[in-house]
Amino acid sequence: MDSVSSSSSLDDSTQLSPNSDPKAVDQRFDLLSVTDEPIQSEPSHRGNGDGFTNGSLNPERSTGDEDEDQLVEDQELVADEGPSSPNSCSYAGERGSASATSVSRIDAASDIDDIEIQGVRNESSFEGISDSQPSSGVPGQHRVDEDDASISWRKRKKHFFILSNSGKPIYSRYGDEHKLAGFSATLQAIISFMENGGDRVKLVKAGKHQVVFVVKGPIYLVCISCNEEPFESLKGQLELIYGQMILILTKSINRSFEKNPKFDMTHLLGGTDDVFSSLIHSFSWNPATFLHAYTCLPLAYATRQAAGAILQDVADSGVLFAILMCKHKVISLVGAQKASLHPDDILLLSNFVMSSESFRTSESFSPICLPRYNPLAFLHAYVHFLDVDTYLMLLTTSSDAFYHLKDCRIRIETVLLKSNILSEVQRSLLDGGIQVEDLHVAPLPRSGPSPHQVQQILQTDSPERPREPFVGIGGPAGLWHFIYRSIYLDQYVSTEFSAPLNNHQQQKRNWAIQNSVQKG
Repeated sequence: MDSVSSSSSLDDSTQLSPNSDPKAVDQRFDLLSVTDEPIQSEPSHRGNGDGFTNGSLNPERSTGDEDEDQLVEDQELVADEGPSSPNSCSYAGERGSASATSVSRIDAASDIDDIEIQGVRNESSFEGISDSQPSSGVPGQHRVDEDDASISWRKRKKHFFILSNSGKPIYSRYGDEHKLAGFSATLQAIISFMENGGDRVKLVKAGKHQVVFVVKGPIYLVCISCNEEPFESLKGQLELIYGQMILILTKSINRSFEKNPKFDMTHLLGGTDDVFSSLIHSFSWNPATFLHAYTCLPLAYATRQAAGAILQDVADSGVLFAILMCKHKVISLVGAQKASLHPDDILLLSNFVMSSESFRTSESFSPICLPRYNPLAFLHAYVHFLDVDTYLMLLTTSSDAFYHLKDCRIRIETVLLKSNILSEVQRSLLDGGIQVEDLHVAPLPRSGPSPHQVQQILQTDSPERPREPFVGIGGPAGLWHFIYRSIYLDQYVSTEFSAPLNNHQQQKRNWAIQNSVQKG
């Protein structure tokens, strides 16, 4: 195997060569087989419709041990933080432009070739990463007290890394990025080795582990997982992480690497670890991360129309997008004429706001980038929390519109209070989401597997086993849970998990099935 002629750097004065050990790559992958596949462009998702956002869905469900797979990630699937059901939706819109720069999509600039690399080696581990589980951890927490020599780090079931094309670490889900510099250099060496041969690496299989690579110009994103998730699912998660980075920095960060290959961008992402950790945590509960659709808070039609009307008034005064949200659920969304907001942008924007404590303490006016709208340009977002769960986002192309947007917010808040809309929002949260038992259906003949067979189907390795058969709508083989996605509206609706799917093991199985069906 030819040596890799790339290098990595920790800073401008310290060089780290991935080839300091000529067997570094070969020891990790005893055999590499390359299969060429045609390149396929990713479909673009765009919102549609002419009215105001209108729909309903489940309020969040929170559990104390929600992210048991930070140490056991995805070993236990958390209770779904509730999708729910839209009736009719969307917004008026104009495409607007954030800058003179032409619009380009994230995935158009540097899509990786469909070259699949499958590593064949013994069952030991990938670079010491074990698929056994350590003790449980705190949801969304970024742990900096670990490195690749730590037993706890090796026992993590799912890792995410961001690094530069010089091998400089930018972000790691677990551990101190700089302590993982040698590991980052190894990942960079694998990518460079294939690129030097005229190929692009997208997948390496090593024992039970999948190593998924996404190359975005000078930015490399890597996921190492032993959770048996589909490749497309892991790749989609890396794409969202890249999108979150672009939301903060814009794609123009590439020019900094062109000027200086040793450029260190970690200082630009300072204080954003919680943002990335929150996004990664959402992969284990939020259907929006793989459906590429958003979900709406259940409200009465008249209530939503009243909220949409006041948002439309401010949109007509020069606001590009006006978005009223409750946690991760949309209450109403309005855009300038012909403007279109991608569901992924809504997901990343709400994650950025919800995971940044500074937004909760005072009104904020921050530059942000919508990667699906224009990854090369900054917009400016006015963000204000109306109560502990409900917040307003006003987006504009003008950098000096703070006082205008502040006046718009005061107008909106006044109407929302006088109309008792905020009270209705809180009531909707307390009421909970859609339950299968609440659905009105015609009686169906009881057919399907026997109760004994149902019990066998539901049995898992978990000590929690159903003691009696649960009958869904239509009998033992009936409906227990569903997710529906409207392609036209870019929205989804889902029921809450209930018996027999109200334990983590069953939800994990249900999630895996839905994810594989979606990617299939």
